[in-house]
Amino acid sequence: MGQLMEDIVAMAEDFVRNCNYKGRFDYSFESLEEVDALLDALSDKAEEGGEDMIYNICISAGSYVFETARRNYGGTYYWIPEEKQPVLVAGKPDFSVAVKVWEKVRGYLKNGSEDSLSFYIAGYREHIEKGKLQKGYCVTIV
Repeated sequence: MGQLMEDIVAMAEDFVRNCNYKGRFDYSFESLEEVDALLDALSDKAEEGGEDMIYNICISAGSYVFETARRNYGGTYYWIPEEKQPVLVAGKPDFSVAVKVWEKVRGYLKNGSEDSLSFYIAGYREHIEKGKLQKGYCVTIV
């Protein structure tokens, strides 16, 4: 396992340990609605806490969302140096579906439910299913 993957897995596990009230963060797609609810609750505090707090929420909650997607559909993490964030790419070599979750978490903190993580990953799932049927399919979901 590469260092990036180890780091994301560790951050996701920390998120679960720190936030897993009532066992709601179980890496299921349904648990992503709980992530949305948590981000709703944190959005005002994050803005007041400044950029460091926003970044910490992005990597923590984002790593959990990444791991939920990867544990259910596989994939490999890659680091995008220009964007200073990871991307998860699933389906290789037959197809490629990529997601950038950290920026989506940042969007949720700024814009609210219009940047829903549960909706975003539902779209990811749809593209994975499409890729399974269409060899060579390639998309990055933004």
